[in-house]
Amino acid sequence: MYNPAGSALEDGTAVLQPVLDVRNLTVTYRTDKGPLDIVRNVSLQVAPGEIYGLVGESGSGKTTLARAVVRYLAANGSLTADTLKLGDTDLLTLSRAEMRKVWGSRITMVHQDPGAAVNPSIPVGEQIAEVARVHLHLSPGEARKKALEMLGLVRMPDPESVARRYAHQLSGGMLQRVLIATAMATNPELMIMDEPTTALDVTTEAVILDLLNELMTDYNTAILYITHNLGVVARICSRIGVMYAGEIMEEGPVKKVFRSRLHPYTRGLLGSVPRVDASKKDVHLKAITGQIPRPEELPEGCIFSPRCELAEGDCLIARPPLVQADGDHYTACRRWQELLHLKEKEQHEGPVRGAYDSAKGPLVLEAREIKKHFRSSGGLSSLFSRESGPIKAVDDMSVRLRGGFTMGIVGESGCGKTTFARCLAGLEEATSGEIALEGVTLPYSVNRRKQSDLKKIQMVFQNPDASLNPQHQAGVSVARPLILLGGMNRSEVRSRVRELFRAVNLPEDYIYRLPHELSGGEKQRVAIARAFAADPILMLCDEPISALDVSVQASLINLLAELQEKNETAYLFISHDLAAVRHISDWIAVVYLGRLWEVGSADDVFVPPYHPYTEALLSAIPVPDPEVSQEQIRLRGSVPSAVNIPSGCRFHTRCPRKIGPICEEKEPPWQESGFHHKICCHIPLPRLKEMQGKGCFFNSSAEGEEC
Repeated sequence: MYNPAGSALEDGTAVLQPVLDVRNLTVTYRTDKGPLDIVRNVSLQVAPGEIYGLVGESGSGKTTLARAVVRYLAANGSLTADTLKLGDTDLLTLSRAEMRKVWGSRITMVHQDPGAAVNPSIPVGEQIAEVARVHLHLSPGEARKKALEMLGLVRMPDPESVARRYAHQLSGGMLQRVLIATAMATNPELMIMDEPTTALDVTTEAVILDLLNELMTDYNTAILYITHNLGVVARICSRIGVMYAGEIMEEGPVKKVFRSRLHPYTRGLLGSVPRVDASKKDVHLKAITGQIPRPEELPEGCIFSPRCELAEGDCLIARPPLVQADGDHYTACRRWQELLHLKEKEQHEGPVRGAYDSAKGPLVLEAREIKKHFRSSGGLSSLFSRESGPIKAVDDMSVRLRGGFTMGIVGESGCGKTTFARCLAGLEEATSGEIALEGVTLPYSVNRRKQSDLKKIQMVFQNPDASLNPQHQAGVSVARPLILLGGMNRSEVRSRVRELFRAVNLPEDYIYRLPHELSGGEKQRVAIARAFAADPILMLCDEPISALDVSVQASLINLLAELQEKNETAYLFISHDLAAVRHISDWIAVVYLGRLWEVGSADDVFVPPYHPYTEALLSAIPVPDPEVSQEQIRLRGSVPSAVNIPSGCRFHTRCPRKIGPICEEKEPPWQESGFHHKICCHIPLPRLKEMQGKGCFFNSSAEGEEC
């Protein structure tokens, strides 16, 4: 909240003149239904060198607020505010031409998709140089030098080479560094970052977040960081604003907000996040029911009241203002004092699964020594290629999975997770190996498999928009496998579709809706219903929750766990979100460059000793608790090419625990660590455990005690 320059907080801390000062900002759009206030009476300040986290579900108004701050609204949008200042400059008084001088120089933006924000036809170094020429008025030579300097600042390997490359020649993490280098080239006063790490691997995300912290120290730039990832906020932000349906629900220092949680919406968001120290056997995620109301359908009282379990009569009548609860901690809940006494465990109460013995379920899947090698692209370009030979996307992977259990597959992008799943489904033909379903060997191609086998394996993809026909009603999509694989008549199909919609907690009238009439979470529920329509024994889930809000993720994770317990379906769950994998999986397999490096129960894999690659993945998880400290294990560079795989241990080029030439020359052996827990590494397990000490997570307030 706003503090006048030169004043002090209750603890005596001096308050700096804010770089960004927003008071009572409202954004209005002219529509066919009349004017709609999308953002209402929002106030926030961001100080020099501060990272302010703005969180909330999709549709809460975060990006609209950011666009209003830089006065870059659509033609039918307008804003009003008591104050909108950048330093001493009143942005409300500037013309469009004057704002253009502010954009890119004093205020810069880093967007979610770096591929869409970088010009594909211009080398990335030239794009940074162009910003330096336009805003810093440098000569072409000075601008090129500035571009190389900025690429070096963001720790880009070989800046001169990278500067000559085009966007398609760089990884997602490298492109995001290019955007940050471009944004920082003018030494801006304010940088707005809109979901800048959502599309990145957890290891790449950790490096980018470390980089931001370093840059803030050196440049003293203020950052408005928009995200739905509460773990990222806990790691890098000093203050947080929780936004819902266009209004701020809670605001204050990160530690205070995460500890006290003085608004039910904040509690709902944090209760929806899977924890690295608990699984589906221990907790039931407390997903927020319902959806954000449309701007034209806001309730008269508290806008969160239709979804709030604590709402009472007065909450439905009057909209509560944002009030000061504790110094610089504010909340818009009239019952905030009662929340102080609400027990933490209530955020995760609910039905949980019992503990199962992994050896008791029937063996559903046995994949032995699966390989999938692609031929390198031919044509004239291959004449001068430095790489030759096959692309070894999957290079000898074996897994076993029993009914009613989940095998989580984790690893960075490009490590072969999805290709492995597609081989199991028959969508890609394996080069070699054996795939057995209930003891029966399957042909590699889906086209050669029996209809009875097709029913038994179903797949849920990452993007439901790409897997649902936009011209078919949701019920038609779910009915299709019943007709093709189930052989049901029309009456049986209609009855079964209604049953499936109820099973995935969708109203029956959603059967008649088209995909564009559904939210992202609702579309994914339809995809899950369609997958279960064939009554499969094995479900392949490829990043099914990665593109969704945390509250929607929680409801889908709960749904998958409930359906699995009811149907005893086996899941192969692919994700780069290790917290989600930890929650839903009974077993976890860690994949790197086409091979498995660690396999074990979810409990064992999260406790030392673990493979150095697993250790790096775990240390990169953004934990939504600012009181928890983490080991800082960062990987150098990107995943090597699957064409020229490193000799010896293929992880040795990035391994933080490399012990010598043996890692470069010999393939590591498998070592047993407890019950069915195996690690492929040259380092003896007792020594590895000694290196890893107390593990990747520990409570800083408990003097290093493990969580």
